[in-house]
Amino acid sequence: MVAKVGLDGHDRGAKVIAASLRDAGMEVIYTGLRQTPEMVVNAALQEDVDAIGVSILTGAHKTIFPKILSLMKEKQMDDVLLTGGGIIPAEDIRELTASGVGKLFTPGTDTTEIAAYIKEWVEAHRRTQ
Repeated sequence: MVAKVGLDGHDRGAKVIAASLRDAGMEVIYTGLRQTPEMVVNAALQEDVDAIGVSILTGAHKTIFPKILSLMKEKQMDDVLLTGGGIIPAEDIRELTASGVGKLFTPGTDTTEIAAYIKEWVEAHRRTQ
């Protein structure tokens, strides 16, 4: 699942990532703009996704990622990857990954790197049904 959380109305990058993940053979759900963390987690739970990728360009990453992670823990979604990217300073990336968020990607990252990371994480962590 690719999500845009908060008031950020710039979704071109999220759509590019969604398309590249589809091209890599993944089934992708794009949530659209202006989702809340609750909406994203509930949709991910309902759709039984392997990963949630959040695109953030507003600077709200230190609020949004911890909120989504907290909601995922409440719903025992410990086998779902929370990853994402956008305009996120390196220091904040280190802090967020230390708190349990997966790898975060900055502008210019090759989309094949993102797809490979998600596939590898899911193979290593996702429970089989």
